[in-house]
Amino acid sequence: MLNKPVLVESLIVFTIVLCVHAVVWDRYSWCSVALAIQAFYVQFKWDRLLQLGGAVFQFRAAANSGLLPASMVIPLLGVTMKERCKAAGIVYFERFGIVVASTGMLVALFLSVIAVGITKPVPTNTCILTGVAGSIIIYTMKHSLTVSEVIEVLEVLLIFVYLSMILLYLLPRCFTPGEALLVLGGVSFVLNQLIKRSLNVVEGRGEPIDFFLLVAVIGVILLGLFFTVLFIFMDSGTWISSLFFHMMTAVLGLGVIMPWLYRLIQRNPLFWLLQFLFQTQTRVYLLVFWTFLAASACGIVFYQNAKRSSESKKHQASTITRKYFHFIVVATYVPGLIYDRPLLYVAAVLCLAVFIFLEYIRYFRIKPFGQTLRHLLSLFLDERDSGPLILTHIYLLLGMSLPVWLFPRSCAPKGSLSGAGALVPYAGVLAVGVGDTIASVFGSTMGEIKWPGTKKTFEGTMTAIFAQIIAVALILIFDSNVNLNSSYAWILASVSLVSLLEAYTTQIDNLLLPLYLQIMFMA
Repeated sequence: MLNKPVLVESLIVFTIVLCVHAVVWDRYSWCSVALAIQAFYVQFKWDRLLQLGGAVFQFRAAANSGLLPASMVIPLLGVTMKERCKAAGIVYFERFGIVVASTGMLVALFLSVIAVGITKPVPTNTCILTGVAGSIIIYTMKHSLTVSEVIEVLEVLLIFVYLSMILLYLLPRCFTPGEALLVLGGVSFVLNQLIKRSLNVVEGRGEPIDFFLLVAVIGVILLGLFFTVLFIFMDSGTWISSLFFHMMTAVLGLGVIMPWLYRLIQRNPLFWLLQFLFQTQTRVYLLVFWTFLAASACGIVFYQNAKRSSESKKHQASTITRKYFHFIVVATYVPGLIYDRPLLYVAAVLCLAVFIFLEYIRYFRIKPFGQTLRHLLSLFLDERDSGPLILTHIYLLLGMSLPVWLFPRSCAPKGSLSGAGALVPYAGVLAVGVGDTIASVFGSTMGEIKWPGTKKTFEGTMTAIFAQIIAVALILIFDSNVNLNSSYAWILASVSLVSLLEAYTTQIDNLLLPLYLQIMFMA
C-alpha cells in the first residue's frame, strides 16, 4: 500500500525536475523525466524489499528507500552545470556536465535494475518501465558522448559496483538505498576523476585546491578501507594495535597521499598549504575566528556530557541542543563565503578529513581517545545513526560544503553566476543552516498543525521559508558579489519547494536539501 508521505515527497521531486527542465529543456530532459518515472515505481519495490528483509544488504531502518530523490540529484546537477558552462562558452566544462549527468543516470538505473531483479515475483510493469527508461538513456548517451566519455561513464559505474559491495557489507544499517546512491556514487566519481587526472598531469587542468579535495577525500577513504581489512585479523582496542594505527597513518599519509598530491600540484603540499592558509591578514583573522568557534563547539559537547553525568545516564541531547551546532556552522561559513571562498573551500576539506579520521578512532576504539569519543558522541545520537558509524555531523559538514565545492568557478565570469545562481555557494547555509534549523526549533516548540503522515509541522515549514527569505535579503546587503537580477520569484519557489521536501523526506536532509537548492539556483 502506498503511503502518503512518500507520494508527497515524490510529487515535490517531480515538481523540481519539471521546473528545472522547463528552463533548460534539451535531449537530456526526456532522459530525466523517464528516469524519474521509473525511479518512482522502483522506489516502492525497494520499500517492499526493505520491509520484508529481502534486500541483499542491511539498510537503515525507519526510512523509505529514497530512490527517487537520490536518483535525480546527480543528473540534475550535471544538466544545470552543462547549461551554465554552455552559456559562458566553456566547452570543456560543458562536456564535463554531460558526463556527470550521464553517469548519474546510469548509476541510478543500475540500482533500479538490482531492485527489480531481486523482487519476487518479477514486477512486469516496472520491468517494462525500467527497460524503456534505460533505452532512452542509452540512446541519448550514444548520440551525445564521445568514445572516451562513454568509457569514463562505464569506469564510474564499475567503481560504484565494487564500492557498493564492499562498503554496504562492512557498514550495515548506515545508509538507505538512496543515500548509498548519493554517497557512493559521489565517491566513485571523485575516485575516477583522481585517477584520470593523475594519469594526465601534463595537461595541467584544475587548480591546486581541486586536487587537494580529490586527494584528501579518496585518501581518508582508502585509509579507512585499509584499517577495516587489517582489524579483521587483530583486536583494534589494544595499545599495540593503536600504536600500529598511528604509525601506519603516518606512513600512508607521508608515503602515499603526500607524494600523490605533490605529483598533481607540482610543489610541496605542506609548504603550499601553509602558504595558502596564511597568505593574507584576512585569512589569519578568519582562521582565528574559526578556531574560537571550534572551541565553542567542543565546549558544548563537554558541557552536555557533564550535564548528562549529573542528571541521568539515559539523558540525550534535545533537538534544540543539536541545532546549536547548526548555528555555529552558519557563523563559520558566512564570513568565509563573503570574504574568502578559496580559504573556506580548503578549510572545509581539512575539516572533513579530520572528522572522518576521528570517526575511525572512535569506531576502531583507538587508544587513547577512542573510548572517550564514543562516550562523548553517544549523547548526540538520533534514529539516523542506527549503524556502526556516526555520520550526522559529517553529513552536516558535507551539506554546507558541497555547494562551495561544486560551484562551477570556471563558468562564472566574475566569480559569481548571474541571477539566482549567485546564491549557489549559499545553498548549504540557507537549506541546512537556516531553513532546517529554524524548522526544527520552531516546529518542536510552537508547532501544532502537523503535515499529514509526518512529525513535521506547518508552522515549522512556514517559519523556515520566511527565515530563508530574510537570510537572502541579508546576503544581498553584506555580499556585494551577489546580484539577483530580479529573480526573486524563482528564489521564493526554490526555497519553498526545498522546505516542503524537508517536511516529507525521511532521508538525511543535511545532505539532500542543499543539493536540491543548489540545483534550483543553478537552473
